[in-house]
Amino acid sequence: MKILIIEDDPSLREIMTAFLEKERFVVEVAESLRSALFKLSDYDYDCILLDIMLPDGDGLTLLRKLREMDRSRNVIVISAKDSVEDKVAGLELGADDYLAKPFHLAELNARIRNVLRRKTLNGDTFVAIDNVRINTASFEVFVGNVKPELTRKEYDILLYFMTRPNHLTDKTRLAESVWGDHMDQVDNFDFIYAQIKNLRKKMNDAGAGIEIKAVYGLGYKLAVK
Repeated sequence: MKILIIEDDPSLREIMTAFLEKERFVVEVAESLRSALFKLSDYDYDCILLDIMLPDGDGLTLLRKLREMDRSRNVIVISAKDSVEDKVAGLELGADDYLAKPFHLAELNARIRNVLRRKTLNGDTFVAIDNVRINTASFEVFVGNVKPELTRKEYDILLYFMTRPNHLTDKTRLAESVWGDHMDQVDNFDFIYAQIKNLRKKMNDAGAGIEIKAVYGLGYKLAVK
């Protein structure tokens, strides 16, 4: 799951990023309204953590733009301004939750997972297609009664596709969603081919009723065999 933190305080950004990466999220950051709009115009995120007070504008302005772009899903407003008016304004503009500073990181994690469960996983912690089931709370994958041992990135790829069945995804978008900003450090997409090849073999060996199919020249999609 990929998260964008929009926060101008560098120390808080660093703390949130380190914590959420340990919780197995892919994290990207933006320190201003301008940089956030740049990222949001090019990339998709599963959840956005939005500070209201930004150096070049306020987060509510960004929330209005997100609604215009039909991208306001899974937004949690995070702000030191803990007023009823700000909460109401944020929620009316499409935010899914509101968290006042200072906050405990454990609560932040719980709020994120609650929003993702409610909006992306239909309120459940499990994602299931055919005989494959993912427990997103424990990061476990089951194929029937078999539990294949997946690496973190193999798990991330499988979860990405299982939450988007029959959705065609090109290799660039897949890399952005699973690797985030780190994909800029590589020269080609051989790492994606290798990860998908290994994942396919493990799932096939376990008897999975689904497969990640390559669509020549276009990308990949998850389908039932």
